[in-house]
Amino acid sequence: MPAEGVIVDEWFARSVTAYPQLTAEFLSTEKDAFRNPVGHRLRQGLCALFEELEGDMDRSRLESALDEILRVRAVQDLPPSQAVGFVFLLRDILDEKGEERPARMHKRIDRLLLLAFDHYVLCREDLARVRQGEVERARGARDRPRHRGNP
Repeated sequence: MPAEGVIVDEWFARSVTAYPQLTAEFLSTEKDAFRNPVGHRLRQGLCALFEELEGDMDRSRLESALDEILRVRAVQDLPPSQAVGFVFLLRDILDEKGEERPARMHKRIDRLLLLAFDHYVLCREDLARVRQGEVERARGARDRPRHRGNP
C-alpha cells in the first residue's frame, strides 16, 4: 500500500476515536457503504482532503470533502473541538511517521483547520434553521383550527 494509503488509514482510525468505542469499532470494520454511510463518508472525505493537501488545495474540492464529514458531525452533538479536531490528527501522524513532507504541509493543515471550523459553523447554522422550521411547522399545525365533519 502506498504511504498515502497508510497515512489516510491511520487518519481514519484516529478520527473515529471521537465516537464511543462500539461506534468506532463499527465505523472501522463495516466496509459496506450502505450499512455504514458515516464511516464511508468519513473515509472518502479524508482521502479527498489528503489529495488536496498534497495537491492544489482547490477550495471547492476541500469544501466538498469537508461537507462529507462535517454535515454528519454537526448533527451528532460532538463538541466543535472534536468535530473539527480530526484535522490536527493528520499533523501528528505525519510527525510520528517521520514523513519527509515540506513545512508547507503544516501550513496547509492549519488552513484546512480554519476552513473546517468555518464549514462546521455553517452546518450547525443550517441545522438550527431546520430545527426552527420544524418547531414553527409543528406550532402552526397545532394552532390551525381543526374541522369536524364536512367543511
